[in-house]
Amino acid sequence: MKPKVRELANELVATISSWDSIEAICLNEAASADTLDPYFALILDVYTHADVPQPSARAAAYPPHSVFETSPTGSKDRFMVGELPVRIEYKSVERIGELTEIALRSGSDLWKIRNSGTYVFYRLVHCKPLYEKSAWLDVTNSTLETINDSFWVQMRSFYQATMDHFLSDFGAALMRDDPFHYMVSSASFIKYACAALFMENGQFEPSHRWYFSKVQELKTLPDDFAGRFESFLRRDTELPPARKYEIAKLLATSIIKL
Repeated sequence: MKPKVRELANELVATISSWDSIEAICLNEAASADTLDPYFALILDVYTHADVPQPSARAAAYPPHSVFETSPTGSKDRFMVGELPVRIEYKSVERIGELTEIALRSGSDLWKIRNSGTYVFYRLVHCKPLYEKSAWLDVTNSTLETINDSFWVQMRSFYQATMDHFLSDFGAALMRDDPFHYMVSSASFIKYACAALFMENGQFEPSHRWYFSKVQELKTLPDDFAGRFESFLRRDTELPPARKYEIAKLLATSIIKL
């Protein structure tokens, strides 16, 4: 991390941690990229027990910045400090606890995680803590390590079924020569194919920007996955849509057989 990024992160942490409801502040891995990298952003996950100050008060408390905006729910702030993009996301400790309990039970309410994905857990496990009021973060991450096989099996089943659904849509869009549905279904297919593989390997899903590199690092992958994966991702000018669909079917079959 560059000194100017570290300095800004420390300044933000000093401000935000002074609010009573703050439990922990974590640095997202996106900040480790070079500041010239388009994927770079100084992202802070702020875990809170209760409401935080209103957006206007938060904006006034942040270091001098420009183009401030917040989400409709007021839980995500975005702004620029000089040329550095900053994102601050406020997350409920209570909600994290609820999701963790759902994962541990792996019961009939697991769909609540299926719909939102496991990225929320990934961010907890892979963050760099910059402020901790108590041992909550360590306890939560230790609890996540105890998730049983039932969770991973069911989540893989969810994602695999969704992958198969989009594969069917992919083929239908190809037959109908529907460019919009072709793009949506092919992208969704490969997303859920990768998600199923993360579950097969007992790993939470990373940010989409890291799917390409991290899925290829997984220990358990189908035979010929790397070649088919890279072929599928070629531009349509290099790979005809019909051929891409054939590769998608091979990928899906190999994942199902794992």
